[in-house]
Amino acid sequence: MADTFKFELVSPERVLLSEDAEQVVLPGVQGDFAVLPNHAPMLSTLRPGILEVQLPSGSRRIFVKGGFAEVEPDRLTVLAQTAFDAGASTAAASITAELEAAQAELDAAKDDEARFMAQEAVDKLRSLQSGRA
Repeated sequence: MADTFKFELVSPERVLLSEDAEQVVLPGVQGDFAVLPNHAPMLSTLRPGILEVQLPSGSRRIFVKGGFAEVEPDRLTVLAQTAFDAGASTAAASITAELEAAQAELDAAKDDEARFMAQEAVDKLRSLQSGRA
């Protein structure tokens, strides 16, 4: 069995996922990065994008609207503003609802950072909607 670490995905409402993972690729604001067992400790802000989670039982793709990642050698905790399983049967409805919200945030953005994050969400959700992500 491959080495694993504890992965937890937490939203403001509840713990969405808590499992052992072999690797997780995250959309950091400074670029995507992978976390493996025994990774050096770090903190990162996340931009809207896809978490690619490799579990011993298979892989999952999870959309996150943004948030924070705390990495420790034996644990990864992601605090996500919004998250949903991009491969779930309910994903189409979630994508549509989140795309409408992200477009409204983009239209209302008052500064470059807010505009960047909203545009990232719109772009990633559109690619998910079209099946390209």
